[in-house]
Amino acid sequence: MHSHSDPLPSPPKRVLVAGVSGVGKTTLARRIAAMTGGPHTEIDALFHGPEWTPRPEFLADVRSLIRTESWTTEWQYDAARPLLAGRAEVLVWLDLSFARVTLPRLVRRTIRRRWTREELWNGNREAPLWTVLTDPDHIVRWAIRSRRNYHSAVPGLLHAYPHLTIVRLRSQKEAEVWLAGPLAGAVSASARDRQRSPVACPDDC
Repeated sequence: MHSHSDPLPSPPKRVLVAGVSGVGKTTLARRIAAMTGGPHTEIDALFHGPEWTPRPEFLADVRSLIRTESWTTEWQYDAARPLLAGRAEVLVWLDLSFARVTLPRLVRRTIRRRWTREELWNGNREAPLWTVLTDPDHIVRWAIRSRRNYHSAVPGLLHAYPHLTIVRLRSQKEAEVWLAGPLAGAVSASARDRQRSPVACPDDC
């Protein structure tokens, strides 16, 4: 498993971002996509239909996504995870402190979304804040319950998908170092290689 300072074997074209709800997966995925040049597809937008019902086209959309040459998305939903991991080149595990970083972020985000009535995916909005007391699958309760799942799920990928480079980032500082160091370095090296490559010439040039 790679750390924040280990160089990447090559510039990634297909990237997954893993981590518990609220850790900042989507924000990091957008930044990675902006650097690698591939589009970011938010996997929640593929999964959630109106009234928070799963879209029947979800897995078909995931299969269409992973067939493309370059993409970045979040590693979520049990049915989709094997498909995503089988095609991805790099998985970035955002493993920040749950109590000090992730939970406060999640609570602030949930309150902000509810206060502003922000539309999320396909017309969905955060439920009233009091539902954290009544709904066992409320996003905050779900994050607390599932916060340790990645500590077994992600290392298991090393054996199941040996082609996959896994990068573990343990703090926001490590995330910034990785973006500016190994990822930026791999992207820059690839750009330099393209510039040095000879241009194909027709026979009569």
